[in-house]
Amino acid sequence: MDAMNEYQRWEDSLAKINLPKWDELPNFDLYMDQVVAYVNNLIGSLDLDLVTPAMINNYVKHKAILAPIKKKYQVMHIADIIVISLLKATFPIDVIRSAMDQITLRKYPKQAYDHFVELLMARLQRKPVTDSQVKSINENLMEVAVESVITKLKAEELLRIMEKTGKPQVIKDVSKK
Repeated sequence: MDAMNEYQRWEDSLAKINLPKWDELPNFDLYMDQVVAYVNNLIGSLDLDLVTPAMINNYVKHKAILAPIKKKYQVMHIADIIVISLLKATFPIDVIRSAMDQITLRKYPKQAYDHFVELLMARLQRKPVTDSQVKSINENLMEVAVESVITKLKAEELLRIMEKTGKPQVIKDVSKK
């Protein structure tokens, strides 16, 4: 199979990925190992770095997410961990937290999370992300964040395919003749 066909098949596989909206997230408290398994099951199909308990503890320590209540994580925690997991390869954790705080000043966390997931799913399915010509600053921020995730995924997959199909060739410097 040629490289572009392989890439096209990979893009087609992204279109089948389905991330849960807020109401589809577990509506009961989860322990750390359950959160890790749940989030990794979701993001694993995107070939993103998997979440570890140490990472989640670090998010709590640096106030990227709220501390669990009696070692149990609720829907808000899970939504935050999913968003951080999607964006952490592109942005520092403190920038992600700041963006989430800014967006939730104007939208309820459930609405903001659902909208982020809708935008991401639309892009994974190669659909336009918005109909509106006039966008709010929140909308622009969310779209740019989603585009950063998509661009990173695509660049990494293209590079992986290119590396697999052949080794880089040494280019001879002909200017020294």
